[in-house]
Amino acid sequence: MACPQPHGSGQVPVKCGLCETDRSIQWKCIDCSILMCSHCKDKVHSKFKNALDHKIIKREEIGLHTEELDFTNIKCDEHTGQFSCLYCKTCDILVCPTCFAKVHKTHDLIEIRDAYNLKVNMLKKRQNQMQKSHSNMSEKKDELNKLVAAENVKYNKEKRNIQSHEETVKEQVEQYFKELKIKLEHNHETVLSTVKSDLNAISLFTKQKVGKINEFQDCIDLSNASDFFKEVKKIEKFTETQEPHTRPSYNSSPKFVPGNLNQSHVGSLQDDGNLSAEINISLVIISEYQTELESITFVSLCLDQSFWINSGTYKVLQRVKPEGTNLKVMSEFNIKVCGMTVSPSNQLLLCVLGKTRLQQISSSGELTESVYDVTPFFPKTIHIVSENKLIVGAYNGKLKRSAVIIMNKKGDKEAVYEHDEHNQPIFSNPRYITTTCNGNIHVVDLISDDWCGKVMILKQEEDI
Repeated sequence: MACPQPHGSGQVPVKCGLCETDRSIQWKCIDCSILMCSHCKDKVHSKFKNALDHKIIKREEIGLHTEELDFTNIKCDEHTGQFSCLYCKTCDILVCPTCFAKVHKTHDLIEIRDAYNLKVNMLKKRQNQMQKSHSNMSEKKDELNKLVAAENVKYNKEKRNIQSHEETVKEQVEQYFKELKIKLEHNHETVLSTVKSDLNAISLFTKQKVGKINEFQDCIDLSNASDFFKEVKKIEKFTETQEPHTRPSYNSSPKFVPGNLNQSHVGSLQDDGNLSAEINISLVIISEYQTELESITFVSLCLDQSFWINSGTYKVLQRVKPEGTNLKVMSEFNIKVCGMTVSPSNQLLLCVLGKTRLQQISSSGELTESVYDVTPFFPKTIHIVSENKLIVGAYNGKLKRSAVIIMNKKGDKEAVYEHDEHNQPIFSNPRYITTTCNGNIHVVDLISDDWCGKVMILKQEEDI
């Protein structure tokens, strides 16, 4: 933005945009984008058409006012010669008078400026979340780099110890020392390869995030409203990339312990523990929403960022979507839910009281029975391992039987965990299930009515 410069600064002084004399610039008209002297402000600009409606600021305020977007000149994509006049929240598009008359009369309509502000706030919020994610990965990257440096220092130290001891007994145990160094080198390379593998994954992730953050900022900085809404439409389709999962700890190079002349005392490599990236973890509330339900038992996120919430005590299941600080109810069912989860195909799977078969709600909102039948049990909890496999925790109070059942997508039972090798019951009342990266199944088993319980771990070999 042009501003008057003092004489002698090496730049040509800015003249009045109306009289073009050397009178001191004192004012700027935001609507006309003209710099003016006091004389022209009072004598010339005041005679402009609609001059009383123009916004004029002092010279000192130039730079404090950002140029406002023109929302009156956005052409309608559907109707030639028409200009958008409103924004339809229901359809998430700009509409002109013809659009309004034909389609959008009963829809939720707001001013274009208000829609712009909502979209900018949304972009800033997502940008902030991405920046936090980028910052977290940067901290983890720094910690892993420290581990690499520490491991190199340790490696060099142990190598010097081996070489020092080797000089004392070199003639007798030269071959053994050579084997020790080869083994140490191999362990060292293995350690670094695992750490660097995670570093590479983080570097790729952060590079992608920086690109997206800049893309969001470029969209926010657009001065053309039409271009802005076109770019926002593209960005809103962007799916967040999951943060890479790094190892909680890393194997460390073995430590060299000196010995005497014979092979058993010359020295050996001993395990010296694991490398650990100690990162301070803090939990921060990013968003908070109000609901009319008195309690929430389960929450499951859908692909469209809506989510299912359940109040088991009050037999209420709702699909909701955030609107400001509140939750808009999209659909509601009055059923007693014991457990639920959303499948990769965006279907909600439910454990419903009194049903031996899992129930399902499609993305269109239809409640039907699924192919997953656990008779004679009643399902209590669900965990989806992949698109082709899920795990059900089931219970039958009358039979006093409980089981954890692995099923494929056709509903076939691939494994049933009910009794141990001594034919004793494994579970009392399985309530929650998850799996770890090594394939182990972790089950929270309720063993009394006062919510005392235990955690059972099932290995892939079907051992407990």
